[in-house]
Amino acid sequence: MLLAAGIAGFIYLRDSAMVVRVLSVLLGFILAVGIAWFTTQGREFYVYSKESVEETKKVVWPTRKETIQTSGVVFAFVLTMALFLWLVDAGLMSAVKLIMNQEG
Repeated sequence: MLLAAGIAGFIYLRDSAMVVRVLSVLLGFILAVGIAWFTTQGREFYVYSKESVEETKKVVWPTRKETIQTSGVVFAFVLTMALFLWLVDAGLMSAVKLIMNQEG
């Protein structure tokens, strides 16, 4: 919230010198980091972020070939479902037209 206040100060002080505007953002950032550093929630967030980076490094990313193959399967499935739904829609539309013409 302090960083947001610093950014709001940057916008609010649009007629002031650029140095003052940048200092408002820096002050908001420094206060936010200071509060985060000395609070339990801030330290827990830091530990969580550090562990998240470590877990991300463990991820095994697919190769280019696997990515292309998977994308091809998804694309084929989407086309198949689109065709199926179009056929169902056309069939239902024909049935509705047939029923409506018989009643009228």
